[in-house]
Amino acid sequence: MANKRMKLILQENVNKLGDAGDIVDVKPGYGRNYLIPQGKALMATGGAIKRMDRMKEQAAQRAERTIQDAQELSERLETTSVTIPVKVGENDKIHGSVTTDDIAEALAERDIEVDRKDITIDQDISTLGEYTATVELMAEFKPQIKVWVVKE
Repeated sequence: MANKRMKLILQENVNKLGDAGDIVDVKPGYGRNYLIPQGKALMATGGAIKRMDRMKEQAAQRAERTIQDAQELSERLETTSVTIPVKVGENDKIHGSVTTDDIAEALAERDIEVDRKDITIDQDISTLGEYTATVELMAEFKPQIKVWVVKE
């Protein structure tokens, strides 16, 4: 009896077999009785392969747009500074401190939407002056912005 194999397209990552989108050769019983019923794979027909290629291409285009958007936002942030007015007490000490929420709100007023969780302040802001904050957009895009803390 010949050693028959079955070609399948993986719908998700399968341990020790491959990643989503891979075309794999498996024994017919493994494919018919486990991979296909579990929704982990589908038959590698001509139409299914074309559909998978189109999906990969669309995902690559979305990723490229995301990178371009991050680069544009990064360039815009590099040239941006924000001014945050605060109440002060004796010796120009700030009541409380300036937080990433305050910086995100100041950026939002300039129509720049950044999640506060992506902002890192280099040091505690407890007095008036100029500070630097870093915005982590993606691994390769980490623009720094100037934060001016002034008397209200």
